[in-house]
This record gives sequence, structure tokens and C-alpha cells, in this order.
Amino acid sequence: MLRLAFRTLRLRKGGFIGTFIAVFFGALIVASCGGLMETGIRGNAEPQRLAAAPIVVTGGQTFALPKADPASLDADDKRKFEDARLPERVRLDDGLVSRLRSVPGVSNVVGEVSFPVAAGGKPALGHAWDSAALTPYTLADGVAPAAGEVVVESTSGFKPGDRIDVAAHGEIEGFRVSGVAGAPRSITQAAMFFSAADAARLSGYPGKADVIGVFTDPGADTEAVRAKVAEVATGANVLSGIDRGVAEFPEADSSGTNLIVIAAVSGGLSVMVAMFVVASTLSLSTQQRSRELALMRAIGTTPRQLRRMVLGEALAVGLLATALAAVLGPLLGEWLFGQLVENGVVPGVLQFYQGWLPAVVGAGAAMLAVFIAAFFAGRRAGKIRPTEALAEAAVTRRWLTPTRVVFAALCFGGGTALAIVTVAVMTGPIAASTAGPAVILWALGVAMITPGVAKVMTAILQWPMRLFGGISGHLAVLNTRAGIVRAAGAVTPIMLAVGIATANIYLQTTQQELANQAFTEDVRADAVIAAAAGGLSPDLVQRIQAVPGVAGASEYVTSSVFLEEPYDSSDEGRPAIGLTASGAAATTDTKVTQGDLKALTGMTVALPEVFAKDFGRGVGDKLSLRLGDGTPVDVKVVAVTSQRPGFESLLLPAGLLAPHTTAGLAQQMLVRATPDVDPAALTERLREATAGEPVSVGDRDALVAAHAKDQAVGAWVNYLLVGMIIAYTVISVANTLVMATVRRRREFGLQRLTGSTRAQVLRMAGYEGGLVALLGIVLGTVVAAGSIVPFCLVATDSLLPMGSPLIYLSIIGLAAALALVATLVPAWLATRGQAVDAATSGSD
Repeated sequence: MLRLAFRTLRLRKGGFIGTFIAVFFGALIVASCGGLMETGIRGNAEPQRLAAAPIVVTGGQTFALPKADPASLDADDKRKFEDARLPERVRLDDGLVSRLRSVPGVSNVVGEVSFPVAAGGKPALGHAWDSAALTPYTLADGVAPAAGEVVVESTSGFKPGDRIDVAAHGEIEGFRVSGVAGAPRSITQAAMFFSAADAARLSGYPGKADVIGVFTDPGADTEAVRAKVAEVATGANVLSGIDRGVAEFPEADSSGTNLIVIAAVSGGLSVMVAMFVVASTLSLSTQQRSRELALMRAIGTTPRQLRRMVLGEALAVGLLATALAAVLGPLLGEWLFGQLVENGVVPGVLQFYQGWLPAVVGAGAAMLAVFIAAFFAGRRAGKIRPTEALAEAAVTRRWLTPTRVVFAALCFGGGTALAIVTVAVMTGPIAASTAGPAVILWALGVAMITPGVAKVMTAILQWPMRLFGGISGHLAVLNTRAGIVRAAGAVTPIMLAVGIATANIYLQTTQQELANQAFTEDVRADAVIAAAAGGLSPDLVQRIQAVPGVAGASEYVTSSVFLEEPYDSSDEGRPAIGLTASGAAATTDTKVTQGDLKALTGMTVALPEVFAKDFGRGVGDKLSLRLGDGTPVDVKVVAVTSQRPGFESLLLPAGLLAPHTTAGLAQQMLVRATPDVDPAALTERLREATAGEPVSVGDRDALVAAHAKDQAVGAWVNYLLVGMIIAYTVISVANTLVMATVRRRREFGLQRLTGSTRAQVLRMAGYEGGLVALLGIVLGTVVAAGSIVPFCLVATDSLLPMGSPLIYLSIIGLAAALALVATLVPAWLATRGQAVDAATSGSD
């Protein structure tokens, strides 16, 4: 039977091509997502500034978070703890440098500090000259820097003896260029080198090192030395090889984690869509051969032989498709990665890598879909008794099986459960975490019963079709009802495309709009002062508050903190905002229900109302926090605030939060004008007051636009990956409709011989395509509503999502146009030539 299967492929070019396309694109998308996941898992970033040091030591960026209330845990039982990632850089004590020098096999140890600077309007990173050996940079001219001096790169345009103004740590300071240095390799970020004392002062962290470079003795085993260094540097990360790049570019590690999530979600969604698309295509292909299979049963072919033949054909096509997808998958994956880099989602230093595993996973997922679909298609054909085979071949009637009923019930039950959880448990935008997966369950459930639902809907729509379509519409309805299983094969991918696209895009636009609304409602500032390099000077707030027309000014710092007492199970921490007490009430619209934000000084915190209720804390109570760099602090609750659900943040003094961020200083300052001062006039006064300072001044619109831009980056990721999946379903829609229409050449010929003109046949085909599109659009809309409505009820107190109606109109317009084109073009080709030739021909 396998030999027969390979031979029949030559005579079934239509079904062969249709199945090949469905399998190929499914495997291609899964393989490309696998490449993104592998890139994220590896998190490879080639070291640049630290390239000469074979071993690099960095602060430990995780801490042990208990999975349950610590009072019920044994601290020695590590199984009851999990690693929580700290969002800010953890720095090392300089004392570790001297201790590492005594490790056997170590020849030299160099501490490294990096801090943002700017000179001549060009950004760079400042370092101590001692750390130039980590690259290594060598002097091309001049001498090493002393106090008040700086070494610049040879490409900077400066020469020894020049005087330059350097912006660093919120101040501008003049330095003399003592030398010019060059590196043996390309460096992404320009560098400036200061004396050790100046570098410690400008970094804002004297006595600390960002990383420590360790050099080994000639001939020493690097890995053996690394193990000894790790014994001394307890609690720190000791890296060698390609892993050193993470020490230099910590954003590569966090971006890699995000890339894993993106690839996992999109890849999983692709696998589920591919399963149904491939199954739909193979089912349609098998149905179109029902007469042939029925005749084979009638002449004595056993069910087992028939199953083997159908399975063999499908696997042969699948192997060819997955082999090609395995070759082209890395190309698509690299293109997707390039788009993510270009749009700022992942850093350019992260290296794309796709080995053999993603190709195998993509091929395996596609072949699994082929096997399952072919197994059920062959099983269906093999179960027909010979005496019923020819009658069954004429019109396919039976489609509902116990498997479909059970699977549909499970999917609808799961979708209903997620909807209930979304409405009853979730709050704010986080409701999307349960509402999003619901669309897949609803779509899968509807796909199981599409023939029955389509039959009911066709019966409902038959009167409008007959009213507006006349005899052509009447024939279209009759054809659709007679071949309802065939029609369902085209309705299902349209339903998937419309449902997934509508749900995911409107969930994203709603979340984006809610975030922008929350930001604009909470921030009352009329102007914003942003740091150009390093951060804002700590004394700038007092100077700005003295400017005429300023009602209030507050530093604005963002980070995340972890609650240790009382116990909080969140392994991602809680959002935290740092504010200046004297200007917090004037620049933010946070409603205080207890206490006063003016008391937000020293070791204090303002707690959101929902947190106060959940943790049983109020004004005067104590909290134990772990700040973004892992520093534990005890703070006193001085206020309880009412904040928008889903956007709650702990409010801390900026002076407490900022030093424990990677930057070390506030990056923004919010300024509010007095009622008698125009915001534009205030902005101009602020520009005059900060002239010569390393800052920029913008109005409220600039502040809102910057926030919206950050939100748009996350939205763009969703649009790209959802768009890729939708493109696959679009291809599958066209594939299915073309297959179904081309096979009707004989039917069209007989219809023309009975008196219909070619135009009437094409008109009838157009109405059929329109009916199929309408069925898919309606079902897709219902599927999307099952996800969108519960989310919107929670997040917006409305049944409708936020976002332009043009999005939905574009989606359904594309679906309708695609269905009509994919039906009419092959119908036009099938009706060319003489009707008698078409009527007497076989099907391809």
C-alpha cells in the first residue's frame, strides 16, 4: 500500500500541493519561533569592553524567594524557595578585588565601574583608567589621566591638552584631555577614562564595582581557576567564555527571558493553529477522494490497507514540506529577530542562534499534526462498509463523532471557566492573562462543531441569500448545505483568523489605552525635566521649586520592590515609584485615603489601598522590603492611596529608591505650574533656569508621548507575531478554498450543459464564497467576544474594547475579500473551455 500511496501522489497534484502548503508554513513558523526561543535561552552577547578578561565576576541578580509564608518554612529546605530576579544592577564591594588576587592561578584582578557621560553632545560610558586593561585600550598619544583629566577615544576628535566639559552624575565638569586611546576591536558604546578617584566620585558608588575582571596565569586552566574564584566570591556570578557578555550587557539576559516568553506563546499558538489547518486540509483532500476510496473498499481493500495508504501519502507530503521548512526556518527566524532588534524589543548585542533543535521541533510538530489528521481521515474512510461506500461517497453526511463531542465540551468548559475567573477574580489589565488563552479554547471548541453550526447558520441565512441573490443565491445555499462538511473546511480557518486576530489585537489596544489613561490621569505635571547623562542632580528639585510659577516639583523614579514582611508571593516584585514629598501631591493625582504624602521622607512608604487590605497594614505599620538591587530595608507606612485597579504602585521617597537603581539618580522630574501661569510659559522659564545643565525640558505632551512610545514597543511585538500566525491562516483559507473549488470542474461543466451560462456559474460561486466568508466572520466574532467581553467588563466596565472600529472592519474585509478571490479565481479557471470537456473530465 505504501508503493501505491507514492504512486497516487502523482495523480493528486491539487491535494498534494494543498497539504504541502499547510504543512510547510506550519513547520516554518514553529521552527522560526524555536530559533527565537533558543536565542533567548542562550542569551549570548559577545563581550567587548571585557573581552580581554577570561573570567568576569558580577553581583548575583537573584535572591531566594519563599514559595509560602516564611513562618511555615524551614530555611534549609531549598525546595521551598525559588529564585526571584532583581531588576536593578547588584554591585560588588571593592574589597572582593583584593581577596580574589590571592586565588591560585590568578595573575591580576581589575574592578570596573561604568557610568553614563556626555561630551560635546555625544553619549559615552565613563570608566576608571585601570579598567582599560579589560578590553584592552592602549594609549596612542599622551599619558594616563590624573585627577581632573580624562583619556578619550581616538575617534572622538579631541587631542591631548584640549579642555572638554563632561556631563556626569547630574553635573557638568571641565576636564583636561591627557591622552587618546584605541581598542583592538569594535566597541558598541564610546568610552572615556578618568582617574580612579574621579571615576568613583562620578559613578555615585564609591567603594563599589559593577564587575570585576580576573586574569589568569599563562597556561592556567580557566575553568579550574573560575571554580576557585567562585569559592571566594560567594553569592556572586562568576562567568567565563561567551557568558561574560551578560556582565557587560545585562539587558541581554533580561531580553533573552522576554524572548523566551514571546517565542513560547507565539510558537504554542502556531502549533495549535497548524494542527487544525493541517487537519482541515487533509480532511478536505480525503473527502474529495471519497468515491475513489469507496471503490477501493468495494473491490476488497481492507480498512487497514486503506488507512496505511492515506497515512503513507500524508507522511510523504509532510516529510517533503518539513524538510524544506527546516532549511528556511532559520532565515525567517533571523528576519523576525532583526525586526525585534530594529524596533528596540531586544538589544542589538544579543546574538541570534538557531541550531538543529528548533528545526527538529518544528518538523516534529508539523509531522505530529500530519499523523493525527491522516490517522483520523484514514480511520474514517476505513470504517465505511463496502455496501455503503458508494452511497457515502456521493454526499458526506456523518461528521459528528464522540471524539469531537468530548473535545468540544472540554474546550467550551475551559473557555467558560477562564471567563468566570477573569470576571470574578482578576482585576485591571492582568485580566488579559486569563482572557487571552480563552480565545484559543473557544476557537478549538467551535472548530469541532463547525459543520453543525454552519448548517444551522446556512438555514437561517437562506432567505436573505435568496432574496438578494436570486437563483444564483438559491443555488449557492443548496450547494453549501449539500456539501456542508466541505464548506466547514473553509469556514474553520476563516473563523480562526478572524477570532485570533480580533481578540489579540483588541486585547492589546485596550491594555495600551488603559495604561496611557492611567499614566495621564495620575500625572498632573505640566512639564518634565529629563536627564541627559547619568541622572538629575539631587539638589535640582529645590532650585526648580524656587522658579516663579512653579506650584510643585518632584523627582520621578521607577523600579520594582519585593515585600518580605508581610509575605508576598509575587516573584516579579511590585511596581514602585519614587517621589519627592514636597511636590508629590502637586504633580500626581494619587488620591490619599489615609495619612499624607508630605510625610514621604526617609524610610517610609505610601501603600495602595488594595495592598493595605491584602497585607493587613495601615498607617504607622512597618513593612520589610527588598529594593531593586537586593538591599533589604524596613519602612513605615505613612499613607494609604487609592489607585486605578491593575496599576497600583508602592510610593517611596525618591531619595530612598533612586540610589538602589542601576542609574543611581532620578532620570525625570515632574513640574506643575501655578494656576495663573500658562504651561508653555512655565516650560520656557524652566529652560532658562536649567540653561547649562545636562538636562532637557519638555511639555506635558512630550511626557505622555514618551510613555505611549514605551507602550507601543510591547504592542508591536504582539502585532508582529499575531500577524505572522494570521498570515498562515490566511494562506490556509486560500489553500482550502482553491482546493475545494478546483475539484468542482466537472460539476460546473454539468451545470453549464443544463443551461447555465458561465457568468451565472461564477455568480453562484461568488455567493458561495461570500456565504462561507460570512459564516467564518460571524463565528470568529463570537469566538473573539468570548475573550474580549469578560476582559472589558473587568478592565473598562464596558462590553466593547478600546481601539478603532477600523481594526475590526479591516479584519473582516480582508477575510471576505480573501474568500471571494480564492473562490472566484479558481472557478473562473475551472469554467474555461468547453462545458462538455469539463463534464466528461475527471478531477485532479
